[in-house]
Amino acid sequence: MLNRFKGLPKQFLWRLTLVNGLIVSSFIAISSWAIYNTACVLAEGMLPMNASQQSQFNATLFQYLWIFSVITIVTGSIVHFYLTRKMIHPLRELIESTKKMKRGEYPGPLEVNNKDETGQLIGHFNDLVKQLKINQQHKDKLVTDISHEFRTPLSNLNGYLYALQKGVVTGDEKLYQALHDEAKRLTNMVEQLEHLKEWDYVSNQVLFEKDRVEIVRLIEQSVDMCHWSLEKAGIVVNVELESGVVVINREAVLQVMSNLLENAIRYNIGSSAITVRGDVSNKKYKVSVSGKGTAIPEADHHKIFDRFYRVDGSRNRSTGGVGLGLAISKEIVQSHGGDIWLSSNGNDHTFAFTLPKEE
Repeated sequence: MLNRFKGLPKQFLWRLTLVNGLIVSSFIAISSWAIYNTACVLAEGMLPMNASQQSQFNATLFQYLWIFSVITIVTGSIVHFYLTRKMIHPLRELIESTKKMKRGEYPGPLEVNNKDETGQLIGHFNDLVKQLKINQQHKDKLVTDISHEFRTPLSNLNGYLYALQKGVVTGDEKLYQALHDEAKRLTNMVEQLEHLKEWDYVSNQVLFEKDRVEIVRLIEQSVDMCHWSLEKAGIVVNVELESGVVVINREAVLQVMSNLLENAIRYNIGSSAITVRGDVSNKKYKVSVSGKGTAIPEADHHKIFDRFYRVDGSRNRSTGGVGLGLAISKEIVQSHGGDIWLSSNGNDHTFAFTLPKEE
């Protein structure tokens, strides 16, 4: 398949030069014929010449016009060939880069020397290659992360089941609960991956379902949903909310609040209070969840919203979660045109996000 395009630029160059040469030659021939006949008629009417002189004049004029036409055609064809070759050189590089991409390679960026259509095409091609390369890197990392995340619970399940099969261990309530917990974590991980895939898609859509929502009621509902977890951990929640109406996907923002509250509960030090605050700031509604937790290095602040990322990679999944909750929250908030971030001071952490407020 690739051999079909191997000589394409050179063939195209010669073919283009030949076609243009024929067109230019035709116009020069027609122009020369018109000039010749006009000059002959004018000379015959204006100059006193006998038949022999008139014939000699016509022959000389025809000869000069023929010489000038040939010189013009040859010179024009050479100049056209050179200029066309220079113009299609970027296309030749583009073809070579495309061939590399078909082989599964990612070529380096092509040089853009002008801003015409060819330059714009090369610029878009460079952006395409860059985006494809980034997507491939994300895909490879995602596959690696998923394999790593599934390996431990699957190994635990296989180990326990093999031991039960061989009679090495005897099944009891505690063992069956452990097996159930591992299976539940796998199910939760798959569900979160589905949520993440859904919001990856939604974030690229111009429109998705939104409603006018009084944000205070939604935040209070989120806190109520965590009632049993808070009571079990003995944690008090202080809620300080300013009224505001936002246009959002209700279920999605509920999920963001649930993720932030669950993180605050899971990583809470002792039974220190958690503060949920909401206020209007710069035509946006800002929601923050604050509490004490394990210290997070400043270098990790921007990574904490990455998929499968954990500050402490040695934490087990029963205390460390799946590592997708904050990534999903980021996708949801950004799909609403808001921002999400982390502010820390030692063991004091604040996760905050903004939503555009209804005018």
